[in-house]
Amino acid sequence: MKENESGGTSARRRLPPTAHLRVFEPLRAYDDAAQLVIAQQRQMPRAEIEERSALASLRRVMRHTSDPFPSPDTELYRVLHYPGPEGLTTPYFHAEQLQTRATVAAEQLDRLMRPQVLELVLPAAARTANADRTDPDAFADDLAHLHTRTSVWGVPLAWFVALREDDHLEMDEDGDVLLSVRLSAPATQVLERTKVAAASLAVNAPELDILDELTALSEWLTTFHDESIVELDYGLLAGFVWPDESPQDLRIGVDSLCEGDMVGAAAAYRRLTNRWVRVRQHARSN
Repeated sequence: MKENESGGTSARRRLPPTAHLRVFEPLRAYDDAAQLVIAQQRQMPRAEIEERSALASLRRVMRHTSDPFPSPDTELYRVLHYPGPEGLTTPYFHAEQLQTRATVAAEQLDRLMRPQVLELVLPAAARTANADRTDPDAFADDLAHLHTRTSVWGVPLAWFVALREDDHLEMDEDGDVLLSVRLSAPATQVLERTKVAAASLAVNAPELDILDELTALSEWLTTFHDESIVELDYGLLAGFVWPDESPQDLRIGVDSLCEGDMVGAAAAYRRLTNRWVRVRQHARSN
């Protein structure tokens, strides 16, 4: 087993199974200040970055004083070495933007939880302290350019249109535990996939919720540098479903709808939902 700095197994194994859709941009897409921080971090292995991030999350939720908000520390940047056509790799970088994402998540909980429960999870004092240490200009800039989308105990269907099983693959293991599977592809290719699928569904199945998801995903991707790379990180969900045929099933389902093959579409959807129903059952048991 891999040991972390706290003397136990990987901290990531103690967090809820969470998938991330991330955008990695080329170095020139960042300003001089960000490039300086990237230069200091770019040699840090990806596994070390993920472990540091997980440990920090655990420390926040285990504080004696209930305050899950992060402090405004130095920005954390992941690096993805994506292979080019000649076999050489090019580095691309992802900004964690943790403080902004935590603030957005807190605002979403405000709409989902009763005030009494919210006060236990996010005390008013913690929310006020977070607001006081948040730079409004930096927050607005991040909000317009968030590099991460997150989903707990599942993967949104639109993400399976964006990334496919034959895209660039990386696996991350801790002994016999699969910590993550990561698929990545150029943003231009991902954007083309989402637009084609959205156009097909708009004609053949405009009532499906995934159409709105694809439209929102396409709009999000257009805010980044044209040469960016998009990554789907399964996180611990990989241990439940990998090898995952969800992208293929969704592709078959969309194609079947476009061809008027309702039986084929229903069969693909059944395979897809059965696979992820089992994951949701684990979520409910927790």
